[in-house]
Amino acid sequence: MNESAVRLRSVTRSYGRAGGEVKALDRVDLDIPRSTFTAVMGPSGSGKSTLLHCTAGLDRPTAGQVFLGETELTGLSEKRLTRLRGGRIGFVFQAFNLLPSLTAAQNVALPLRLAGRRPDRAQVLEALEQVGLRERARHRPGELSGGQQQRVALARALVTRPEVLFGDEPTGALDSTTGRGVLGLLRSMVDDGRTVIMVTHDPVAASFADRVLVLADGRIVDELYAPSAERVAARMARADRTVQTSSAPTGAGARARAEVAPC
Repeated sequence: MNESAVRLRSVTRSYGRAGGEVKALDRVDLDIPRSTFTAVMGPSGSGKSTLLHCTAGLDRPTAGQVFLGETELTGLSEKRLTRLRGGRIGFVFQAFNLLPSLTAAQNVALPLRLAGRRPDRAQVLEALEQVGLRERARHRPGELSGGQQQRVALARALVTRPEVLFGDEPTGALDSTTGRGVLGLLRSMVDDGRTVIMVTHDPVAASFADRVLVLADGRIVDELYAPSAERVAARMARADRTVQTSSAPTGAGARARAEVAPC
């Protein structure tokens, strides 16, 4: 049995037209073991969000293969991808994306309804219990703090009991104290057997991970294991200096980068 939650093989994602093509990802090979916490970092335009989206089946690579467990995502129809995203994958983004007219419990139940399943109230309350908000089930987003809203969003991602949870700057809109609380929840989920993959710019957030992947120009250029915030900050400072001293693209390549600006 394969112990990888996610595998990428020679994954390339290109944008733009011939002569002005930009490679957001450039032949990326990657294995992410089950029950681990991986943080993805890099300068702006390095390909972080593109990597996350291709790995989660939100975007299709131009070339290469992406596997969730033993399932190859790159060959699935949109209908099968939608079904897979509704069950085996969870998402948490910087914007909470909660519907203001719905209660916390109703927002959490939404993925089940969209998948054509009748929400089980016990399952919804269990997801809210995991993030410490069971008693807020009847509250609407406007009655919750920013941290509580992000925890509802996290419960919504967990209600389908996904194999892999993806986070795109999940603490970016939170203050440091509230953000650490959310990161502690993500860490505890990994300790309970889930797999978390998170894009972040924050060295403190990255320090909660088991491994940090550093991207530059669409490639993985470094890895840090058992990272501390200080080590991550020092590594990212070097990456930023490298980007600043590199020559800027010109001509068609510059125009394509300006049009696309992959993250």
